[in-house]
Amino acid sequence: MYALEVRDHIMIAHSLPNEFFGPAQKMHGATFVVDVAFFRETLDEHNVVVDIGRASEALAAVLKPVNYANLDEVPAFQGQLTTTEFLCRYIFNEMGKAVSAGKLGPGSEGLARLRVTLRENHLARAWFEGPVGA
Repeated sequence: MYALEVRDHIMIAHSLPNEFFGPAQKMHGATFVVDVAFFRETLDEHNVVVDIGRASEALAAVLKPVNYANLDEVPAFQGQLTTTEFLCRYIFNEMGKAVSAGKLGPGSEGLARLRVTLRENHLARAWFEGPVGA
């Protein structure tokens, strides 16, 4: 299996209003390093997994609505606990839409899987991985 990974970051504010989260129930900020890995069985006709530039542009576009945002105020997230794991799935879904819309260019239809990893800090990270279109 071949893979290509691109990276970006987001800065967000949010609260996790449930006693399970202890002090994180209060409003706090986080800076996440966001990695998206694209997987395919064989290289395309250009011997790449996907175009790096287009993958980077698609990731930046997906992250733009949540970067520097208070996630408690994002209408799509109302009633959700915006945990790191939740955000991984959100970004995964949005990147899947970008792939389906052809935003990663020719050859991206051959992608088999995506993995979205969010690093909270040097000690903790979470990810969501699945087939493209899952």
